Amino acid sequence: MQTIVISLGGSIIAQDKINYKFLDKFKKIILKHKKYNFIIVTGGGKTARTYIEAARKEKLSEEEASFLGILTTRLNANLIADIFNQTRIPETHQELKTIKSRIIVCGALGNKSGMTSDANAAEIARDKKAKFFINMTNVPGLFTDDPKTHKNASLIPFITHNDFHNKIKKIKYKAGQHFVLDQKASEIIKKNNITTIILEGNHQLNNVLNNKKFIGTIIS
Repeated sequence: MQTIVISLGGSIIAQDKINYKFLDKFKKIILKHKKYNFIIVTGGGKTARTYIEAARKEKLSEEEASFLGILTTRLNANLIADIFNQTRIPETHQELKTIKSRIIVCGALGNKSGMTSDANAAEIARDKKAKFFINMTNVPGLFTDDPKTHKNASLIPFITHNDFHNKIKKIKYKAGQHFVLDQKASEIIKKNNITTIILEGNHQLNNVLNNKKFIGTIIS
Protein backbone atom coordinates (compact mmCIF):
# COMPACT_ATOMS: atom_id res chain seq x y z
CA MET A 1 0.00 0.00 0.00
CA GLN A 2 1.37 3.40 -0.98
CA THR A 3 1.97 6.11 1.59
CA ILE A 4 0.99 9.76 1.32
CA VAL A 5 2.51 12.26 3.73
CA ILE A 6 0.49 15.38 4.48
CA SER A 7 1.93 18.45 6.17
CA LEU A 8 -1.20 20.03 7.65
CA GLY A 9 -0.67 23.71 8.29
CA GLY A 10 -1.48 24.86 11.79
CA SER A 11 -3.27 27.92 10.44
CA ILE A 12 -5.77 25.61 8.75
CA ILE A 13 -6.42 23.75 11.99
CA ALA A 14 -7.03 26.90 14.01
CA GLN A 15 -6.84 30.66 13.77
CA ASP A 16 -8.84 32.38 16.50
CA LYS A 17 -10.83 29.18 16.96
CA ILE A 18 -10.70 25.55 15.85
CA ASN A 19 -11.79 25.04 12.24
CA TYR A 20 -14.27 22.25 12.96
CA LYS A 21 -15.89 22.38 9.51
CA PHE A 22 -12.57 21.82 7.77
CA LEU A 23 -11.49 19.07 10.15
CA ASP A 24 -14.76 17.15 9.80
CA LYS A 25 -14.45 17.11 6.00
CA PHE A 26 -10.72 16.32 6.18
CA LYS A 27 -11.43 13.30 8.37
CA LYS A 28 -14.05 11.97 5.94
CA ILE A 29 -11.69 12.31 2.97
CA ILE A 30 -8.81 10.52 4.70
CA LEU A 31 -11.03 7.69 5.94
CA LYS A 32 -12.60 7.29 2.49
CA HIS A 33 -9.32 6.72 0.65
CA LYS A 34 -8.51 3.31 2.07
CA LYS A 35 -5.98 2.42 -0.63
CA TYR A 36 -3.40 4.72 0.97
CA ASN A 37 -1.55 4.88 4.24
CA PHE A 38 -1.47 8.43 5.58
CA ILE A 39 1.04 10.15 7.81
CA ILE A 40 -0.27 13.56 8.88
CA VAL A 41 2.25 16.02 10.29
CA THR A 42 0.70 19.05 11.98
CA GLY A 43 2.19 22.53 12.02
CA GLY A 44 1.89 25.09 14.77
CA GLY A 45 0.40 27.94 12.75
CA LYS A 46 -0.76 31.12 14.44
CA THR A 47 -0.49 29.55 17.88
CA ALA A 48 3.19 28.81 17.33
CA ARG A 49 3.89 32.29 16.03
CA THR A 50 2.14 33.83 19.05
CA TYR A 51 4.32 31.89 21.48
CA ILE A 52 7.49 32.48 19.49
CA GLU A 53 6.79 36.21 19.38
CA ALA A 54 6.26 36.21 23.15
CA ALA A 55 9.54 34.35 23.65
CA ARG A 56 11.41 36.94 21.63
CA LYS A 57 9.81 39.81 23.51
CA GLU A 58 10.98 38.18 26.73
CA LYS A 59 14.50 37.95 25.24
CA LEU A 60 14.53 34.16 25.23
CA SER A 61 16.99 32.43 22.91
CA GLU A 62 16.02 31.28 19.41
CA GLU A 63 16.46 27.72 20.68
CA GLU A 64 13.87 28.32 23.40
CA ALA A 65 11.54 30.04 20.95
CA SER A 66 11.92 27.14 18.53
CA PHE A 67 11.05 24.61 21.24
CA LEU A 68 7.85 26.48 22.07
CA GLY A 69 6.95 26.22 18.38
CA ILE A 70 7.63 22.47 18.47
CA LEU A 71 5.30 22.07 21.45
CA THR A 72 2.44 23.81 19.62
CA THR A 73 2.77 21.40 16.69
CA ARG A 74 2.29 18.56 19.16
CA LEU A 75 -0.72 20.26 20.69
CA ASN A 76 -2.34 20.33 17.24
CA ALA A 77 -1.26 16.73 16.65
CA ASN A 78 -3.12 15.64 19.78
CA LEU A 79 -6.32 17.20 18.45
CA ILE A 80 -6.01 15.58 15.01
CA ALA A 81 -5.03 12.22 16.52
CA ASP A 82 -8.14 12.30 18.71
CA ILE A 83 -10.28 12.97 15.64
CA PHE A 84 -8.90 9.80 14.04
CA ASN A 85 -9.01 7.80 17.29
CA GLN A 86 -5.24 7.42 17.27
CA THR A 87 -3.76 6.95 20.74
CA ARG A 88 -0.06 6.96 19.87
CA ILE A 89 1.54 10.23 18.77
CA PRO A 90 5.25 9.77 17.98
CA GLU A 91 7.69 12.49 18.99
CA THR A 92 10.77 11.01 17.27
CA HIS A 93 11.50 9.28 13.97
CA GLN A 94 12.31 6.10 15.90
CA GLU A 95 8.90 6.12 17.60
CA LEU A 96 7.23 6.68 14.24
CA LYS A 97 8.85 3.53 12.84
CA THR A 98 7.28 1.40 15.57
CA ILE A 99 3.68 2.40 14.82
CA LYS A 100 1.77 0.13 12.46
CA SER A 101 -1.38 1.99 11.52
CA ARG A 102 -2.97 3.15 8.27
CA ILE A 103 -3.25 6.66 9.71
CA ILE A 104 -0.48 8.17 11.84
CA VAL A 105 -0.53 11.70 13.26
CA CYS A 106 2.42 13.60 14.68
CA GLY A 107 3.78 17.09 15.21
CA ALA A 108 7.43 18.01 14.84
CA LEU A 109 9.75 15.07 15.55
CA GLY A 110 12.61 15.51 18.00
CA ASN A 111 13.56 18.65 19.88
CA LYS A 112 16.31 19.97 17.64
CA SER A 113 16.26 23.75 17.36
CA GLY A 114 15.35 25.00 13.91
CA MET A 115 13.60 21.79 12.86
CA THR A 116 10.20 22.38 11.28
CA SER A 117 7.09 20.30 10.77
CA ASP A 118 7.46 20.79 6.99
CA ALA A 119 11.01 19.43 7.11
CA ASN A 120 9.93 16.51 9.29
CA ALA A 121 7.14 15.70 6.84
CA ALA A 122 9.64 15.81 3.96
CA GLU A 123 11.97 13.46 5.86
CA ILE A 124 9.11 11.05 6.48
CA ALA A 125 8.15 11.19 2.79
CA ARG A 126 11.75 10.34 1.94
CA ASP A 127 12.00 7.47 4.44
CA LYS A 128 8.62 6.00 3.50
CA LYS A 129 9.19 6.48 -0.24
CA ALA A 130 5.85 8.25 -0.33
CA LYS A 131 3.85 8.57 -3.53
CA PHE A 132 3.30 12.25 -2.75
CA PHE A 133 4.24 14.77 -0.15
CA ILE A 134 1.24 17.10 0.13
CA ASN A 135 1.58 20.45 1.88
CA MET A 136 -1.85 21.77 2.85
CA THR A 137 -1.70 25.47 3.57
CA ASN A 138 -3.95 28.54 3.58
CA VAL A 139 -3.08 29.67 0.05
CA PRO A 140 -3.86 27.82 -3.22
CA GLY A 141 -0.19 27.20 -4.03
CA LEU A 142 2.97 29.05 -5.00
CA PHE A 143 2.47 32.46 -6.62
CA THR A 144 4.70 34.73 -8.67
CA ASP A 145 4.33 37.31 -5.86
CA ASP A 146 2.54 37.55 -2.55
CA PRO A 147 -1.14 37.51 -3.63
CA LYS A 148 -2.11 39.45 -0.49
CA THR A 149 -0.08 42.47 -1.59
CA HIS A 150 0.17 42.00 -5.37
CA LYS A 151 -3.22 41.76 -7.08
CA ASN A 152 -1.61 40.67 -10.36
CA ALA A 153 0.21 37.73 -8.78
CA SER A 154 -0.52 34.47 -10.59
CA LEU A 155 -0.47 30.86 -9.44
CA ILE A 156 2.48 28.75 -10.56
CA PRO A 157 1.01 25.31 -11.39
CA PHE A 158 4.36 23.57 -11.89
CA ILE A 159 7.93 24.29 -10.83
CA THR A 160 11.10 22.21 -10.74
CA HIS A 161 12.82 21.37 -7.48
CA ASN A 162 15.80 23.51 -8.47
CA ASP A 163 13.73 26.56 -9.38
CA PHE A 164 11.65 26.28 -6.22
CA HIS A 165 14.71 25.92 -4.02
CA ASN A 166 16.42 28.87 -5.66
CA LYS A 167 13.29 30.92 -5.03
CA ILE A 168 13.00 30.29 -1.32
CA LYS A 169 16.62 29.98 -0.25
CA LYS A 170 16.80 33.78 -0.55
CA ILE A 171 14.49 34.00 2.48
CA LYS A 172 16.36 34.02 5.79
CA TYR A 173 15.03 31.30 8.08
CA LYS A 174 13.77 32.02 11.58
CA ALA A 175 11.49 30.12 13.96
CA GLY A 176 7.82 30.72 13.18
CA GLN A 177 8.48 31.59 9.55
CA HIS A 178 5.37 31.54 7.36
CA PHE A 179 5.79 30.40 3.74
CA VAL A 180 4.22 27.73 1.53
CA LEU A 181 7.16 25.39 2.25
CA ASP A 182 10.28 26.15 4.23
CA GLN A 183 13.93 25.97 3.18
CA LYS A 184 14.79 22.80 5.09
CA ALA A 185 11.90 20.92 3.51
CA SER A 186 12.88 22.27 0.09
CA GLU A 187 16.41 20.92 0.50
CA ILE A 188 15.07 17.47 1.35
CA ILE A 189 12.56 17.21 -1.50
CA LYS A 190 15.16 18.49 -3.97
CA LYS A 191 17.90 16.10 -2.85
CA ASN A 192 15.56 13.10 -2.87
CA ASN A 193 13.42 14.06 -5.88
CA ILE A 194 10.17 13.89 -3.91
CA THR A 195 7.07 14.92 -5.83
CA THR A 196 5.48 17.61 -3.70
CA ILE A 197 2.07 19.24 -4.02
CA ILE A 198 1.09 22.54 -2.41
CA LEU A 199 -2.65 23.12 -2.17
CA GLU A 200 -5.44 24.69 -0.18
CA GLY A 201 -8.63 23.04 1.02
CA ASN A 202 -10.29 19.66 1.19
CA HIS A 203 -11.76 19.82 -2.31
CA GLN A 204 -8.32 20.04 -3.90
CA LEU A 205 -6.99 17.30 -1.61
CA ASN A 206 -9.83 15.01 -2.63
CA ASN A 207 -9.14 15.71 -6.30
CA VAL A 208 -5.46 14.78 -5.88
CA LEU A 209 -6.34 11.53 -4.12
CA ASN A 210 -8.82 10.72 -6.89
CA ASN A 211 -6.22 11.50 -9.60
CA LYS A 212 -8.35 14.37 -10.87
CA LYS A 213 -7.37 17.87 -11.95
CA PHE A 214 -6.72 20.18 -9.04
CA ILE A 215 -5.71 23.75 -8.30
CA GLY A 216 -2.29 23.95 -6.69
CA THR A 217 1.44 23.76 -7.35
CA ILE A 218 3.41 20.63 -8.23
CA ILE A 219 7.12 20.64 -7.37
CA SER A 220 8.87 17.92 -9.34
